Amino acid sequence: MTVYLRASDIAKKPVVTLAGEDVGQVKDIVFDASTGSIRCFTLAGRGLFSGPLHRALLWEQVHALGPDAVMVRDEAALEEDDTAARSDRDEQGGADVLGVAVTTRSGTRLGTVVDAVVETGRAPVVAGYEIDTAERRHVLLPVTGPVTVSRERMLVPDATAGHSAGDLEGFGAAARALRDRLRHEARED
Repeated sequence: MTVYLRASDIAKKPVVTLAGEDVGQVKDIVFDASTGSIRCFTLAGRGLFSGPLHRALLWEQVHALGPDAVMVRDEAALEEDDTAARSDRDEQGGADVLGVAVTTRSGTRLGTVVDAVVETGRAPVVAGYEIDTAERRHVLLPVTGPVTVSRERMLVPDATAGHSAGDLEGFGAAARALRDRLRHEARED
């Protein structure tokens, strides 16, 4: 079963090993500016008085991401420092997608990113974004196909405009419908 979570709901989730060892909790999610996908998590200690661990967990080291925890094989999956979470000076765009305007390739402004939607499981992926529309509604927008991200804008295929959901329960159907439409359009070209 596919489970979708908002990225903001992943923050503060415990990070545990396959052996059940508690190694920290998610502090922040760092996105890759070139792809819009998750680059890594920054970590904090667990407990009331714990602060940042100054360690990162690279996305490819995540064994599974579920509704209750982030799972890694063992503590060796964690980076020794949080260098991976810092933006590269030569990187095009920024690592933070919050506040970025979402626009179709033909120029229709869909809204502004307020959160990311992550498909959980063994190979978690960013499946879309929660956006604040011009009508001041929050909708969940699946994102698939070629996406371009900069500090100011995220360009998505035109077909994206017709596929959104009001909640996480309807998000999967909207994502499937968008993928089907893009496949159909690709066959026509």
